[in-house]
Amino acid sequence: MQTNHTNNTNNQQEREVLSKAVICAGELLGLRNTQVSDVLGVSKSTVSRMSDGSYLLKRTGKEWELAALLVRLYRSLDAIMGGDEKAMHSWLNGYNTALSETPKNLITHVTGLTRTVDYVDAYRARV
Repeated sequence: MQTNHTNNTNNQQEREVLSKAVICAGELLGLRNTQVSDVLGVSKSTVSRMSDGSYLLKRTGKEWELAALLVRLYRSLDAIMGGDEKAMHSWLNGYNTALSETPKNLITHVTGLTRTVDYVDAYRARV
């Protein structure tokens, strides 16, 4: 049986991992801090503090779910594109006829982020 201390430690580690992962995913996708802040619905200064490790995502907030979706988007694109960052940037910035918008613009809204992730996951399932 886990103690309360163990649960707190695990929770802290999960927060650290996702906070670092969303910053890395944003960088690898070519997103600026302002764009990551738009995706997560937090301030640019919060994203800056996440970058230096002085802020961790809250597990209970919407920012957690949105961060997980952004990381999922990155992981799916990375798998599809074989790790080619230039190809990922091109796809993210290019107009997508199936989505009727550029993915980079879509992901700044919750519905657009989920549509984009669903689209990429569906494509990945074909691969």
